[in-house]
Amino acid sequence: MTSHPAEAPPGPPNPRRAEILGAAAELFARRGYHGASIGDLGRAVGLTGPALYRHFSGKEAVLAEMLLDISERLLAEGRCRAADPDPGRALDALLNWHIAFALDNPALITVHERELDNVPEPQRHRIRRLQRAYVEEWVAVLRRLDPRPPDERARAAVHACFGLLNSTPRSAAQGLDRAAMAALLHGMARAALDGAAADSPLPDDASPDGRSGGRV
Repeated sequence: MTSHPAEAPPGPPNPRRAEILGAAAELFARRGYHGASIGDLGRAVGLTGPALYRHFSGKEAVLAEMLLDISERLLAEGRCRAADPDPGRALDALLNWHIAFALDNPALITVHERELDNVPEPQRHRIRRLQRAYVEEWVAVLRRLDPRPPDERARAAVHACFGLLNSTPRSAAQGLDRAAMAALLHGMARAALDGAAADSPLPDDASPDGRSGGRV
């Protein structure tokens, strides 16, 4: 099945804030949220700690905006790609989008997985809601591709797939070039998702092509 080219996600619009968020992602990924201070972050972008407060109210605000931005971008692009009327193309497009994001932003992936509990509750709740909506875009595409697996199975398969794709902070450091790594992740993830339905029995009233299998 032909897949769409992987595309890099657009960056945040404010260059200075984008620079601060990028530096924070690298620092938080390397040292952990609690191991990096506002002073460390300021020095990474050539600002004093007090000057940084002109852009963000504090370290929590930096982390919250970073993770909200990730979640919003993943969902917005995910919805566009999932809208393809051909579910096979939609799944390939979703895979290419997430793979491109994960390969281009390993520090963000690390922070996203590790530091969400340090985000204040209102923003954390919103991030969780965005994450769930992103998962459901994938689940809907899987169900269009094969209606046999129940939602719970499709959802579990998507989360397992994300575990693979979000391994890039470790797996992408093993010597493969970007194109080879992207192709490897795509092939493995597509095979895993296709296999999610392999052991799913048909509903009593359905056949493999989605038509009624009951008596007329």
